[in-house]
Amino acid sequence: MNSEWVVEKNQMLNKLISKERFTFAKQFTIDFSQFAMKYTQTTLDKLESIPEEVGYILRYERGTFQSGYCILEAKKVVVLNKFLPTEGRINTLMDLIPQLSIDQEILTEESKKLYAEVMSKLEAQSKED
Repeated sequence: MNSEWVVEKNQMLNKLISKERFTFAKQFTIDFSQFAMKYTQTTLDKLESIPEEVGYILRYERGTFQSGYCILEAKKVVVLNKFLPTEGRINTLMDLIPQLSIDQEILTEESKKLYAEVMSKLEAQSKED
């Protein structure tokens, strides 16, 4: 990777951070013992496609994220902690996806099914609490 590109990317991110407010979303707790999803790179790729299909930019960066991520609403940018392992990234996306403005009409059929599964698990968990 070109070091100039990395410096430029970091400078652009710092400009966004200084101009916009970050919205730190509430932490949702989901009981994953009832969730039949495997913690694999394929699952992570499928979860990442949901926000990307509706126009969000997912970035993996280092930072002090209390919940593993932050959302820059005005720019539709989601910054995730790059030091999380695959399992942590999946859990973070599971917490994050319900908080985003997602137009299901834009999603592919596969993403619609996964989105519905994520939302139904969240609803089931919130009914138990």
